[in-house]
Amino acid sequence: MTTLQPTPTQDALPRRFADFATLGEALDYAAQGSRGLNFHDARGALVRAYPFSALRRDALAAAWRLVAAGIKPGDRVALVAETGTEFAALFFGTVYAGAWPVPLPLPTSFGGKESYIDQLRVQLSSCDPTMLIYPPELAVMAGAAAEAGGVQGVNWGELLATEAIEVTLPAAKGDDIAYLQYSSGSTRFPHGVAITHHALLNNLAAHGHGMELIDSDRCISWLPWYHDMGLVGCFLSPIANQVSTDYLKTEDFARRPLAWLDLISRNQGTSISYSPTFGYDICSRRISSQTRASDRFDLSRWRLAGNGADMIRPDVMQGFVDAFADAGFKASAFLPSYGLAEATLAVSIMPPGEGIRVELVEETQLSGVAAGQDRPQRYRAIVNCGKPVRDMIVEIREEDGTPLPERAIGKVWCSGPSVMVGYFRDPDATAACMKDDWLDTGDMGYMSDGYVYIVGRAKDMIIVNGRNHWPQDIEWAVEQLPGFKQGDIAAFAITTPGGEETPAVLVQCRTSDDAERTRLREEIRDRVRAVTGMNCVIELIPPRTLPRTSSGKLSRAKARNLYLSGEIKPYAIAA
Repeated sequence: MTTLQPTPTQDALPRRFADFATLGEALDYAAQGSRGLNFHDARGALVRAYPFSALRRDALAAAWRLVAAGIKPGDRVALVAETGTEFAALFFGTVYAGAWPVPLPLPTSFGGKESYIDQLRVQLSSCDPTMLIYPPELAVMAGAAAEAGGVQGVNWGELLATEAIEVTLPAAKGDDIAYLQYSSGSTRFPHGVAITHHALLNNLAAHGHGMELIDSDRCISWLPWYHDMGLVGCFLSPIANQVSTDYLKTEDFARRPLAWLDLISRNQGTSISYSPTFGYDICSRRISSQTRASDRFDLSRWRLAGNGADMIRPDVMQGFVDAFADAGFKASAFLPSYGLAEATLAVSIMPPGEGIRVELVEETQLSGVAAGQDRPQRYRAIVNCGKPVRDMIVEIREEDGTPLPERAIGKVWCSGPSVMVGYFRDPDATAACMKDDWLDTGDMGYMSDGYVYIVGRAKDMIIVNGRNHWPQDIEWAVEQLPGFKQGDIAAFAITTPGGEETPAVLVQCRTSDDAERTRLREEIRDRVRAVTGMNCVIELIPPRTLPRTSSGKLSRAKARNLYLSGEIKPYAIAA
């Protein structure tokens, strides 16, 4: 019996840094080599090696099937983004057919059946697809969403079993739309980001140059393909830059996060792997204090440990170094990055080898209150997110658009070839964030010596009595109390019955004892008062109540809406 072998890390095919006119051309070139995609089970065992040549063959067959099913250039084809060969072939098949693939999320453990059906229905309404294609195991939910949205629902097992009759496919151009991407939080008012082939390939080339790819590099990923970092950074970029990649499904990582590090350990080349901060945090928590990481892992060849998709927390990164340094992990491997779907993905990347660099910023610089007025000085660690990627320009601006000088905090704007065309069929939303080819990212930050520092989201900011309070500061403060962890707390602004703005803090509480809840609420109130200088509304809520985006991050906006509508019900605590 022949042992299944992964696609090789190194290849004789000369590497090209995504210098192609279209995404189809990128796969055509990668298919000439021997590299490819490799899919692993929950324990990290290889279950399918999928060379780029096989992906191209299957994608062309999928394109012929889609054309036979009536798909025309410019049609949208919604695809539930399960990590596997079927989605990969259908995504590129849609591209080869001249249509626009629209990756949609898998159900998460948050919400439930009806919530997932509603999310799909709303996104289907937004992108107006000709069909929704889904894995067989989601036939009930995805089929219900398709029916509710008036869209043809197709089980991909049935579609891929039909005869593939070769037909002439349309020739794509660089300024054609390649795909639509939904941001992870867009469940009620979704914005489909329209990305052209030219914009995509420009950003993917920036990845290759920014990471300084070498022949021994291999990508390892558990990130979902319906999120921009997973789709663009860990699926499309490895194809356009010809990098073999190993995948764990996101749900398998959630159950066995250390399997991610096992995959990295087994790679005999150099590893590139990205994660939001919470992925590193989970792994640090899972390793026992009585266990030497070096007994199980070898992370000495992990060349680039990317950080992105949420606020980078230096304390969590240091905790990961402390937990895995004896397994060979080097802090200099950390690669902080900043990006968003509206810029295709990457806006800035830290030069390899520089690691996590932090600046301490006095809190009053963030809050708009002169130092020493009514509270002692406090400092917040702001992580350096690297330098703008190739062809990207970043400016920091006042609210009225006036450019700000070095180290002044303001709104982050960017401009470059990989910025989106706009939101699909939403000119008002497009006009609200784009002006003269510049994109208002909605984030707040500053520039220092050519590096980008992100301090928070403008739309998340809590502004009370003219002071700016970042919800992350409040949430992090509560997380330091015993018994709480990241994701247990959501902070946002509400209007009190008296008409005043005040922070509200929802805290998932696991104790059922009334006296203990009362004590916890007072302890939380004291901690928040120490950070903000104000009394806040503190509400204890049941575990697993706070809503998440499709990528698993806390959705403050949705938490606020659910709380104000009464759908999140706090525990009643006796006065």
